[in-house]
Amino acid sequence: MAGSDLGSLLGGGGQGGSGGAGGILGSLLGALGGDKSTGGGANPLGGLLDMLTKSGLVDQTQSWVGTGENQPVSGAQIAGALPDDTLQKVAADAGVSPQDAADQIARSLPQAVDKLTPNGAVPQGSLEDLIRQQQL
Repeated sequence: MAGSDLGSLLGGGGQGGSGGAGGILGSLLGALGGDKSTGGGANPLGGLLDMLTKSGLVDQTQSWVGTGENQPVSGAQIAGALPDDTLQKVAADAGVSPQDAADQIARSLPQAVDKLTPNGAVPQGSLEDLIRQQQL
């Protein structure tokens, strides 16, 4: 699945400890990719960014996509922006609480979005295309 591929490529890296942030992002994008109501589909990254923007995280998401410094986001902000069922699924997939999942997403999402948007815009195409283009 593209979401799990993304997770492993974006720094899920180490096994053990709290090294599963990339896997959590992959699970999140995979969940959103299958949910048409959240803007999912071929490019769940765009749907995720739209969702965060609509929940008031405009400055943060623009900083991640843009070429400047990435603004931080909190786990509480992520939890408030995501549908409860999506966060529950991601947490269950990772074997952590929803709050831990939100915290891990908050720590790793800015860098992941930054890597996937090197030209200051969300590229068109599928998640697999984005990964291939960025050679992640």
